[in-house]
This record gives sequence, structure tokens and C-alpha cells, in this order.
Amino acid sequence: MNSRLIKPLSLLGLTLLLSACGGEADSTQARGPDPKLPEPQRGLLPSMKIAEPAEWGSQKPTVPQGFAINAIATDLKIPRQTLVLPNGDILVAEGRGGNAAKLKPKDVIAGYIKAQGNTKVKGGNRLTLLRDADGDGRYEVQTVFADNLNAPYGLAFADGKLYVANQDAVVRFDYQDGQTQASGAPVRLTALPAEVNHHWTKAMTISADGRYLYVGIGSNSNIGERGMEVEADRAMVWQIDTQTGAHKPYATGLRNPTALAIQPGSEQLWAVVNERDELGPDLVPDYLTSVKEGAFYGWPWSYWGQNVDSRAHPQNPDMVARATKPDYSLGSHVAALGVSFSIPAMGDRFANGVFVGEHGSWNRDNPVGYKVIFVPFNDGKPAGEPVDFATGFRGEDGKTRGRPVGVTVDPKGALIIADDLANTVWRVTRQP
Repeated sequence: MNSRLIKPLSLLGLTLLLSACGGEADSTQARGPDPKLPEPQRGLLPSMKIAEPAEWGSQKPTVPQGFAINAIATDLKIPRQTLVLPNGDILVAEGRGGNAAKLKPKDVIAGYIKAQGNTKVKGGNRLTLLRDADGDGRYEVQTVFADNLNAPYGLAFADGKLYVANQDAVVRFDYQDGQTQASGAPVRLTALPAEVNHHWTKAMTISADGRYLYVGIGSNSNIGERGMEVEADRAMVWQIDTQTGAHKPYATGLRNPTALAIQPGSEQLWAVVNERDELGPDLVPDYLTSVKEGAFYGWPWSYWGQNVDSRAHPQNPDMVARATKPDYSLGSHVAALGVSFSIPAMGDRFANGVFVGEHGSWNRDNPVGYKVIFVPFNDGKPAGEPVDFATGFRGEDGKTRGRPVGVTVDPKGALIIADDLANTVWRVTRQP
């Protein structure tokens, strides 16, 4: 099927067609450390719901009492992830990647549906620097720090080195405190898998001592339908030596690890992962999990531990038997794309846990996600129900005004949110 055949269809007609094929009903998403999973549902097509974009106008996202939210940068070119530098400047990675061919008619349809809920702005392929020189909360300096990058996504900093995960390589800049522009071209540290690039985003974080980078590399398919040959070195987290660029698989079986963070104190690596589609509106849960060295997390043969996915061929009982169950379900299809550990400066209620940016579903008739949540921790692990922290990105009128991606906790006690639909960076602060 060619995308030119799709265009004459009205958005309303296409939505009704796809919803009818999916046949789903209202359901409460299973979230937490021990979700009750429903039986898989298979059909011709999953339900798909267009995220109809609208302008924010005078509106803003809603945040809890005692907090305020303000846009600190607008008119960006698809902001994805952010990084707070030691002097308080904020770097924003902007771009759009991917080049995977559509395999089936449903891929063409899904691609068209998803495109309706995305910005029409061309990706910047750059880093933008934001600076609040006088500390009044207004970032009056907005300048291009580096350009001519290749769909940058993950960002990390240590020991005077700024690391950027493009869709095809990790590159490095030398950085001096206060720079507003890179002093030269980046140095390539390590090539990353970029063939097909169905899941192109390359999440990244760095160990506290600056010795290792951790890079999340998503699968090249939903469930291995392109063949496992194209999945080599994918659906995993790499560990990369920052001195030599040498890399190795750190953990595998993670379908699409879209954001990574190091837990303060324990130095434990954590990730949010986007799971597989087409098993129904309430399968499979996207999740937050600690990432253990050498562990296997199931993809493509099983999900949430040892739940076998019959679509993966050939079956692999040995791998299923060793699959590690994730720590915490975020709910199915929420599309978690950001994670950041909180600090005491965020206030007692939000002092211990992680913030998660949920980009929002496209494959449920009843949309989920489209918000930033807080997952409380106790004794170093997720505990209790998630708390809505920033909402209103998708309004009660069904219009979508923003879609959260990266979230970053500023040492000053603010939360930075990248919104790649409104092309805006938001900053949430505690009020006196």
C-alpha cells in the first residue's frame, strides 16, 4: 500500500475505520510493581486515535499546588532531551531521525496516523543553549551551541566533556564552563547501529565517575518481523568506555529503552522502556526498571518476565526462562520517553522518586499518557501509585497541545520538560 492511497481519506473516517477494527473497550491500565495483565488480543489492526494538535494559546500545563510552570524556550525545532550544565545553562537536543521502510499496509496506516499527532516543523539537528544570566527564571539567552548533527537525542556531561548520542554515533565536544557555542567540530567516539533505524532514538547517561556511558538502542521492529539479522546489537543497553570508545552489551532484551538515568547514591542504572504493540489496548506495559548488568528482559520472545509472545519465531524457551521481570509497570502504550531522579529540593512530596515523561499513545481508542508523572521510591525501589505531576498536554476537548519527551531535574529544584509537539521547553518550579 502506498501512502498516496491514504491521503484522500478524511481523518474522521480513518479513525472510525481503525477503531472498528480494534474493537477495544474502556479499561483501567495496570500500573505498579505487580500488574495484572489481561489476555492478548489479536486483530487485523490495532485501534488508532489521532492526537489532533492545537495551539497552547494562553493555556499552560497543569502542575500541583505549590508549583508553577512557565515556557522558557519556544519556536524550537523538535526538542527531545535536555541537560543542565554545571553553571546552570540548559542544552536542548533537537531533531528527528529514522528511516525504516514500511513492511505492511498497517505500517503505512500507522505511520500516517502518528504523523498527524506530531509537529510539522523540520528537526533542527542541533543543540540549543538556554541561559538565565540573572537568575530570575527567564532564560533570556537562546543560542545554537552546535549544529549539523544527526538527529541528536541522548546527552551527558562529565570532566569537561560533553557527549551527544546522534542516531548513528556517540560524539564528544570539549567544554569549558560558560561556553555558549562549541569550540569546534565534535569527535566521534563510537558508531551506533543505524541500519534501518526503526527505533532511532539513542538514549544516554553517564556513570558518576565519568568512566562509562550507557546508551539505549531500540529494536528495528515491533516483534522481530524484519528478521533477527537486523536486530544485531539492538534492543539493548550498551556500556561504552569514555576513554577508548570500546563498547559491550550491558543488558539485552529491552525492546526500546528510550531514557536512562543513574540513581544517586547507589549508582544503579535505570531505564524506561517502550514495549511491543498489537496485543490489545492493555498489553504490553511500558515500564520503569533497574537495569542489571548481564540481564535479559524478554524481547522478543516474552514480555513482563516469562509471558510468551507467540508471534516471535522461532520460539526460544531457554531465553524465556531467564527473562528478568521489570520493576514497575507504567501502563500500556503511554510511550515513556523521559526519566530523571528527583532531589530533596523538589519538596517533601516529590523528594524521593523519579519523574517520567509520557509522550502519549497513538494505538488506543482511549488515549493514555500525554503527561509527566512522578513514581515514588522507598528503600531504593518504586513504591506506591504514580502521581500526575504535569498534565493538560491533551485537553478534555480531545485536542493535543503538547507531548512530553525528556524530563530533567535541575539541581535548583526545578523540573525541565521538553515538549516536541509545541516545540517548547517548560520549567516547573516550587513556589515560596
